[in-house]
Amino acid sequence: MTVLDALDGLDPTWAAAAAAVLLIVVPPAWAVTRHVVTLVHEAGHALVALLTGRRLNGIRLHTDTSGLTVSSGKPRGAGMIATAAAGYLAPAALGLVSVVLVEHDRTAWALYAGIATLALMLVFIRNWFGLLVVLLSGAAVSLLVWRAPDRVQDFAALTFAWFLLVAAPRTAFDLWGHRRRARTRTTDADVLARLTVLPAAVWNGLFIVLTGGALAGAVWLVG
Repeated sequence: MTVLDALDGLDPTWAAAAAAVLLIVVPPAWAVTRHVVTLVHEAGHALVALLTGRRLNGIRLHTDTSGLTVSSGKPRGAGMIATAAAGYLAPAALGLVSVVLVEHDRTAWALYAGIATLALMLVFIRNWFGLLVVLLSGAAVSLLVWRAPDRVQDFAALTFAWFLLVAAPRTAFDLWGHRRRARTRTTDADVLARLTVLPAAVWNGLFIVLTGGALAGAVWLVG
C-alpha cells in the first residue's frame, strides 16, 4: 500500500489533526518540532514590526527552542505593543488561515506564503542555528510544492496547520509555568506589562484565550 492509498482511506482533516497532536505530545518529536513553533513565533514579531513601521535588525533562533527578534523604533506605543504581542499569537493565526485555505482548495497559497515567509526570515537571520532551521524548513516546503502530489500537499499543509493550532495554546500554557518557576521578567508578557497598564499574568491569560479560541474556531470550521 502506498502513501496515497493510505490517504484515500482516511478522513484527511482528522488524520492530519491526529498526526499533529502526536508531533506535540510525544516528547522526542516535540523536542524537534518546537523549533518550528519558535520560527513562526519570531516571524510574527518580525512581520508586525515591519508592518508597523519599525526597523527590523535581526532574528535569532537558539538550540534551547528560544528565539529573539530585535527591532528599533519608538520604545512605546501601539507599534511596539503589537510587535510584542504578535509572537505567541502568530502560530495560531497562521494555523487558522492555513486550515481555511486548504478547506477552500487553496493549499498552494498556503505553501507559497510559507516560502515567502521563510525567504524573509533568511534575510534577517543572524545566527548559524537559526539559518539551519530556516533552510531545512524551506527545503521541506519547496519539496512539497514542486514534487509532492496534490493529496500529499493537502495532508502536509493540514498537518502543519493543526500542529500550529494545538502548539499555540500549549506554548502559552508553558509560558505561564515558566514565569511561575523562573520568576523571569523578560518574556513577551512581561514586556507587554511594561508597555501597558495590564499585568503580565493578564497578557499571558489573553494568549491562552486567543490561541485556544483559534483552535476552537478551526474545529468548528471543519466539524
